[in-house]
Amino acid sequence: MPRLFAALLVLATGLTQAQTLRWSSQGDMQTTDPHSQNEVMTNSLNNQVYETLTRRGKDLAAGPALATEWTQVTPLIWRFKLRPGVKFHDGTPFTADDVVFSMQRLRDENSPQRVYANAVGSPKAVDPLTVVFTLDKPNPIVPELLSTLFVMSRKWCEEHRVARPLNFKQQEESYASQHANGTGPFMLVSRQPGVKTVFKRNPHWWNKFEGNLQEFVYLPIGNDATRTAALITGEVDFVLDPPPRDIARLRSLPELKVVDGQENRIVYIGMDQSRDKLLYGQAPGDKNPLKDLRVRKALYHAIDIEAIKTKLMSGYSSPTGGLTPSPRGAYGDPKLENRLPYDVATAKKLLAEAGYSDGFDITLDCPNNRYVNDERICIALASMWAQVKVRVKVNAMPRTLYFPKIEKFDTSLFLTGWGGGSTDAETMLTPVLRNRGEQGVGVANYGGIVNADADALAAASTVEIDPKKREATVKAALQAYRDQVNIIPLHRQVIPWAMRKEVSMPHSANNWASMDWVTIRK
Repeated sequence: MPRLFAALLVLATGLTQAQTLRWSSQGDMQTTDPHSQNEVMTNSLNNQVYETLTRRGKDLAAGPALATEWTQVTPLIWRFKLRPGVKFHDGTPFTADDVVFSMQRLRDENSPQRVYANAVGSPKAVDPLTVVFTLDKPNPIVPELLSTLFVMSRKWCEEHRVARPLNFKQQEESYASQHANGTGPFMLVSRQPGVKTVFKRNPHWWNKFEGNLQEFVYLPIGNDATRTAALITGEVDFVLDPPPRDIARLRSLPELKVVDGQENRIVYIGMDQSRDKLLYGQAPGDKNPLKDLRVRKALYHAIDIEAIKTKLMSGYSSPTGGLTPSPRGAYGDPKLENRLPYDVATAKKLLAEAGYSDGFDITLDCPNNRYVNDERICIALASMWAQVKVRVKVNAMPRTLYFPKIEKFDTSLFLTGWGGGSTDAETMLTPVLRNRGEQGVGVANYGGIVNADADALAAASTVEIDPKKREATVKAALQAYRDQVNIIPLHRQVIPWAMRKEVSMPHSANNWASMDWVTIRK
């Protein structure tokens, strides 16, 4: 009997371990308030707890989630039927009132997602399971935008005095900073920022789990070598962002496997084009060189993108001149993907014509734990720009400091990225490229781009419901931004995921690991 008991205990322990995933990436989520930051790791982990009206599948197409069906009643009215019987993790029933509250909370000035919340119109609860959105102008992608807007419990938010999103860029803390209450497949158990965040399965989730996880633990590990070693030794089961230089080694180990695919994200250089004087730097005449198109073109021509791809990224990047996270955003038009050529002589000539033959000094702000090889890319760019006498100081910092800095427009030159689940150009045009305006338009236009022609085209594309006309308008808008080099595109990341061989996890182009799809077999 003791032997049988011991055997059963070992079996039970093995099953428990098989249903717990320990995974890592270089940076931590920034907050558990799902409406106060719009950053992929933060969104990805919050997405395990909170849900949206529509949800993206493995092909990134938007399908039913908290809403079971929807109808465009008129060009300005959308009606959504909600899923019955859903409860928040604290047992509170989910109703239309929570949807209306969440959309109002998302419209707050503290929320970077307000641009999307405003775009889907004003919500009204018709009955406990019906919400009608009334728009002031047509929007052909309302269901797609709703896949980005998390629903919170009105009751929970009001009880804990978090009816407004926290002001992340001012480093505000609230109860929602480290606590959560959603309807999703997993529940937040504990959070130690920068150390460990633990989630357990929601036994009352309305949907069906595809995987067998009972628990997962997220462990941020900033050092590349340490993160790789943790995977090899079995301290973690999955690494979201293995360093490109380690991929060949990881593929060769029989206990591991690597799956990869192109991420739906554009990595680019942003430039302050609004101030008359550099905030961080020094130029002849005390001017801001980045306001001059010739200077922006020169910086673009001076980038050896193939060297970045081969020497830094080990081939794990797709260089592009496109301005959308996915080529599908530009309808696959190759003309909108072409880059300006690497041409140092042309770059020097353009700088001389602009009055900067001896270059200028500038600081490049850069995260060091957000994108693949982000700090190393910034250092490489500084070296390339030095060839044309642009002297660059790289100011690298963790994402928790970097994003509040650029969100306050406290930058002259910066490396960042944009992407997620949507492949539509709208998710790049309105928040990132359009002139800063009301209702969150230009909320991520950190460089203060002002391009009247492009802005008018982009604005027109958001309300055009005829597919052919919209395609033409989107393409014209993207070309207008390209003509003015309002940002300098670098590449789309190719993301390898590395894991223990017993882990089964479908790769996703939005770089979100959906834990309800994960199975571990021992």
